[in-house]
Amino acid sequence: MNRRILAIDFGTKRIGLAVSDALGITAQGLPTLERTRLRDDLEHLGALAEEYAVERVLVGNPIGHGGGETSMSQRVAEFAEKLRQRLTCPVDLWDERLTSVEANRTLRESGISIAKRQRAVDRLAAVLLLQSYLDYVENERRRQVGASDEA
Repeated sequence: MNRRILAIDFGTKRIGLAVSDALGITAQGLPTLERTRLRDDLEHLGALAEEYAVERVLVGNPIGHGGGETSMSQRVAEFAEKLRQRLTCPVDLWDERLTSVEANRTLRESGISIAKRQRAVDRLAAVLLLQSYLDYVENERRRQVGASDEA
């Protein structure tokens, strides 16, 4: 069963990318996309979705810490809408409030150089975004199975 999901950490200069394994359990980072033109970016993402036969795309939504919309979350929503027009699978926004902070902290603690850290942070943010979604889906599945076992 192929339940691959493509995760996108949208940025104005780079797009971090990750894809799940075929079982939808783990997230693996893909090479970061250096932004060029919107049309080229969408074409590249469409090719990735096709290559990995993804059934869903998640776009990290950088909502404010209070849960409100930010100027960047508005840009992300517009980008996700353009992606929806291009792809045949669902494109969902997923709360990414802490993924970039966590990615930076993890990379800082790893001791790698600042230059390497800057190149890796977008990919790691996409991996963390996707893994949080996969964990959420699994926890919901377990909760539902537990509830049906009690019935």
